[in-house]
Amino acid sequence: MKQYEFWFVVGSQYLYGPEVLEIVAARAAEMAEQLSEKLPYKLVYKVTAKTNQEIADVVKEANYDDACAGIVTWCHTFSPSKMWINGLANLQKPYCHLATQYNKEIPNEEIGMDFMNLNQAAHGDREHGFIAARLRMPRKVIAGYWQDEKVQTRLGDWMKAAVGVAVSKSLKVMRFGDNMREVAVTEGDKVEVQTKLGWQVNTWAVGDLVKEMNAVTEAEIDALMAVYTASYDVATDNIDAIRYQAREEIAIKKMMDAEGCKAFSNTFQDLYGMEQLPGLASQHLMAQGYGYGGEGDWKVAAMTAILKAMGEGGNGASAFMEDYTYHLVEGQEYSLGAHMLEVCPSVAAGKPRIETHHLGIGMNEKDPARLVFEGKAGKAIVVSLIDMGGRLRLIVQDIEAVKPIMPMPNLPVARVMWKAMPNLTTGVECWITAGGAHHTVLSYDVSAEQMRDWARMMDIEFVHITKDTTPEKLEEELFLKDLAWKLK
Repeated sequence: MKQYEFWFVVGSQYLYGPEVLEIVAARAAEMAEQLSEKLPYKLVYKVTAKTNQEIADVVKEANYDDACAGIVTWCHTFSPSKMWINGLANLQKPYCHLATQYNKEIPNEEIGMDFMNLNQAAHGDREHGFIAARLRMPRKVIAGYWQDEKVQTRLGDWMKAAVGVAVSKSLKVMRFGDNMREVAVTEGDKVEVQTKLGWQVNTWAVGDLVKEMNAVTEAEIDALMAVYTASYDVATDNIDAIRYQAREEIAIKKMMDAEGCKAFSNTFQDLYGMEQLPGLASQHLMAQGYGYGGEGDWKVAAMTAILKAMGEGGNGASAFMEDYTYHLVEGQEYSLGAHMLEVCPSVAAGKPRIETHHLGIGMNEKDPARLVFEGKAGKAIVVSLIDMGGRLRLIVQDIEAVKPIMPMPNLPVARVMWKAMPNLTTGVECWITAGGAHHTVLSYDVSAEQMRDWARMMDIEFVHITKDTTPEKLEEELFLKDLAWKLK
């Protein structure tokens, strides 16, 4: 992810004279350099823009530079907003307005008209903000002193969301087979998704995968087995099952890399020519940053890849997840999330174990190997992207993951237990009312605010279920949003 950078575009005008403009440029360069040391991505000072043409040119350059993941604007002095119209109207990259100023305090002894003429961010940023509002520009506004940790954290979080946009715009998803038969929520309009989010979602035959598997060498499997044994505890004598998963992983990775895909889906209903559903194979691919969706769910596969890219270090603690069953004891209401085999080990509380067990569903000829572990405790979110017919809706729910309250020794899968906000039953009612899917992406690294930013950049509907959400308020919100989005 480190190939991405953000451009710092500072607004001013010729009215102040060359000396002031030199000071503005020097300060802008200094701010960009110092902020780059604190932010997850480099902030590159590009220009102190003083004319319509300068702004239009830098926007045009940003639009066509693949390394530029977004622009950050600031008006050190007064920048007449009409000069921003042509540039902002053509901007195709995420946009953050940093409303700050060079100095933290008003200097009691130094302040005079010279100081006031140079330090006009207080109304320069308001003039700049007006034109973005007038143009209905989707943007993030962050106000505060640029050296404060809170401001830097918020700007860094926005950058990660913008990188999620860059990943989304170039994302390719490889589907092995179709989605699970008769399932509604895993369907979707792939043309609309490519138009809106950039995803290229296409199908490859399972037979192509089997052919690639047959070409995998024993030496390649040996090398991956060494990685498995170094990363995980081997808790099975069925080494052949683990080697078969390695064969599957190598083949899937080769096919995805050859096509430039960063996410894939499969289904247990279509394993023709394969002995096992990819379990350990899918889990270890997710650990490397690839997205995955079970039962042919290509939407959650893509979202897993995007949230992973938005997380810490460009591959954060995010995982394909599914609400499996509830614990409904009063005062101890929890949701148990898992899947048949495929949960990413990035969310594990300890070192995962490789185990083999019978899987009583699907077309498995032999017992699949998989990673078994408990998820870690901590604040997190679950995310679902659904197709509402004519628009996409992103649903985010705040949760608090806990150490599972029971060991469940006979459950041979990775599992995470959590408290849903505002509580389990109300949260379930709200989730169902909003149409949330049974498949989600669970993330400890990505926040609801970042997902709101991502949805704003992508121009899709956003629904947030929090500790303060009630079914009544949500129903009203959804009704109003339905009207608003129909008018767009």
